[in-house]
Amino acid sequence: MASNFASWSFVFRVLLLARCILFNSGREIVLEPSANIKVPETAVDIDPSLNVFFKVDDLKAGKRMPIFFAIKNSSSSPRLLPREEADSIPFSSGKLPDLLDFFSFPENSPQAKAMKYTLTECELPPLRAETKFCTTSLESMLDSAAAFFGSGSPFKALSTSHLTGHTAALQNYTLLEPPAEMAMSKMVACHPMPYPYAVFYCHGQDGDRRLFRFALRGDNGERVEAFGVCHVDTSQWDPDHVAFRVLKTSPGRSPVCHFFPADNIIWVAMASPSGI
Repeated sequence: MASNFASWSFVFRVLLLARCILFNSGREIVLEPSANIKVPETAVDIDPSLNVFFKVDDLKAGKRMPIFFAIKNSSSSPRLLPREEADSIPFSSGKLPDLLDFFSFPENSPQAKAMKYTLTECELPPLRAETKFCTTSLESMLDSAAAFFGSGSPFKALSTSHLTGHTAALQNYTLLEPPAEMAMSKMVACHPMPYPYAVFYCHGQDGDRRLFRFALRGDNGERVEAFGVCHVDTSQWDPDHVAFRVLKTSPGRSPVCHFFPADNIIWVAMASPSGI
């Protein structure tokens, strides 16, 4: 397990490149852009990973825009543990010295810093009107999602899919058809966090949100079925939120939308028994 995470020794740098958008919070995980990314002329060139935001009113069939979808090697990603094994390992910042010894990571190593970051984020209290939880196994994720949606409420998982080979982290994509709005009553998004085994940070926020599915084709021919969420009311957001700078807007002026990367899981409560 330790060697698997060691191959993720770039993870703390990736922690400062893959951007995790936390609903309505203004908190963000910023990563350093990869040196081999060729940035389209119309892209945000300060940090290529910021090319995930959009305004839904701007999107129509034929629209062409730069989008960042990180390239990750699933074979080197931390593995998902069964509940019994995950529950046998402490998951607490107070136990960090013991955990570093258990995984054989030096105290000031990138892995140690990444573990400290993940444990700290998972232990922070939720924001106002936010539900949050971290999961260390698939079983705990399913149980927590079921509790979030309520007893007996049907729900399902969605995620962005690369339908062809994925070789360009940032390129221009063309919207092949109008975005399809997904019928749903509640949703919670789960983002992978840097850790020796798979840990997901999941959160849902009260308030109006719209979920969309997109059919995209990259300039190099790559095809993506992507999901994106729009936060309708941004009036209470931090005015310094990076989304406002990227979209050239301000709190309350317009919805803020963003795409989900392929390694995120979106759990949605189905609006009807027939599903989505």
